[in-house]
Amino acid sequence: MLNDLHIENIAVIERADLSFSPGMNVLTGETGAGKSIVIDAIGAVLGGRVSRELVRTGAEKGLVTASFDAAGAEQWLRENEIDCEEELILQRRISADGKSSARVCGVPVTAAQLKELGTLLVDIHGQNDGRRLLDERLHREFLDRFGQYPDTLSDYAKEYEKYKELKKEIGRLSMDELEKERLSDSLRYQIDELERAELKKGEKDELSARRDLLRNAEKLTEVIDGAYDALYGGEENAIALSQNAAYYTQRAAALAAELGDAAKSVDEAVFALSNAAELLRDFRDSLEFSPAEYDRMEERLSLLSRLERKYRREADALPDYLEECRARLEEIEFADERLEKLQRELTGQQKRCLEKAFELRRVRQQAAKELEARIISELKELNMPSVRFAVAFEPVTEEPGFDAEGADRIRFLMSANAGEEPGRISRIASGGELSRIMLAMKNVFAENDPVQTMIFDEIDTGVSGIAAQRVGEKLCCVSRGKQVLCVTHLPQIAAMADAHVLVAKGEHDGRTFTEISVLDRTGREKELARLHGGDHVTAITIASAAEQLEAAERFKASMEA
Repeated sequence: MLNDLHIENIAVIERADLSFSPGMNVLTGETGAGKSIVIDAIGAVLGGRVSRELVRTGAEKGLVTASFDAAGAEQWLRENEIDCEEELILQRRISADGKSSARVCGVPVTAAQLKELGTLLVDIHGQNDGRRLLDERLHREFLDRFGQYPDTLSDYAKEYEKYKELKKEIGRLSMDELEKERLSDSLRYQIDELERAELKKGEKDELSARRDLLRNAEKLTEVIDGAYDALYGGEENAIALSQNAAYYTQRAAALAAELGDAAKSVDEAVFALSNAAELLRDFRDSLEFSPAEYDRMEERLSLLSRLERKYRREADALPDYLEECRARLEEIEFADERLEKLQRELTGQQKRCLEKAFELRRVRQQAAKELEARIISELKELNMPSVRFAVAFEPVTEEPGFDAEGADRIRFLMSANAGEEPGRISRIASGGELSRIMLAMKNVFAENDPVQTMIFDEIDTGVSGIAAQRVGEKLCCVSRGKQVLCVTHLPQIAAMADAHVLVAKGEHDGRTFTEISVLDRTGREKELARLHGGDHVTAITIASAAEQLEAAERFKASMEA
């Protein structure tokens, strides 16, 4: 549940603090006062898309902070290693350049993480969500959401994925004889060229190192000779002198035991110097090469570089590419046999897909019957007594008789008036009917939805009179199981509120400001009177508003009885 909301420098709202209660919270105010900005701010703190236009003109940044009950988000918090006690605090900061940052309980998170958490906390029904009913591609999704049969959906998806892989493999192997011959000739040429190159992994690095060494052979020989002479050349070389030193320290150690370590160290030094001299000598010998050897290395490196450029691979990857070419050639040469086998597998997989698709159809049809009954019941309560609502199944006629979603196209049909056959919602439903159908579906889906807060931004579009009264009563019923936030222009809906928030716009020093306040009983009567009669508020409209509030209270009491 959403408990508190802090808004700072968002659009026309300079600063606002709101506390929300359980039950039904209603926001009213003149058009343009900033009611939907409050909803936009909530959307932002839940990970929605933001832009610099959301930041109040002249401000460096905008800030939205919201606190929720942590219930329902425990697993997400564990997975993201965020500690939270009882209060879950979300924060979104938007800078004037459009960049944003987010935190959950003080821990920085990405917008994607925030959005994922937001879907667990709040369900926002925007002004245009009713229009989603016109998109028949979404009707299957609505039905599956209601039906709650994830295992059946998963089973079908797995079989369909196998079918797609087989189709992909068959497509890769299927080619006409001319294409097959062209590709085979190309692969044979590549295989021949790479085999003649006698490629070895690591060869290029070894050749490059050897070539660089030989390039500096003359200078290197000179310094190695100097070092070797110092160690082993002439009578006064380092090894001879160290050997003399070893002789004398051994004699000294024989006379004074405490010099044993010194004698040992000198012996080790003699060994180390002798070993170094041998290494220098051996390395010096390895530098002897002919110009022909250098030319061969350059030629080999040139070949490897050319092959790298031609095949767009590093030299060490060319042996693996050679194996790929051999495997691909073998595949083509035996493609007919492989295709026959794959076609048999595909036929079997099509049969398995259809079996799973028919099972999916069965559970969908069961869910459809229940959904039809539930939606019709809800719509009758929303002043649509003659409504007929149906879920139509149309088999997929294109081969192979199924697609990624199953073996049926699914669409919702309705008739709002007695005597009319159900037809496509897009051709029959008015704006107000779309709003009520969507509200009915939201109410039905809410039973299986763990999200505890539902927001309706102007659900009353196209609704008036008795229908508006029924929408208000339905929202009140929903609010007994969920927290409801509702932006409305209708007094019939506002009267049903448990908490009524007024959003008003004013000017100060040439700037527009939005003020947000929670109304008491007297304030509610005045606001309902304004919703009824505009700025012509009289004692009669006030009395009518008071009567409407009393009727709303009687309705709530009857629900709780």
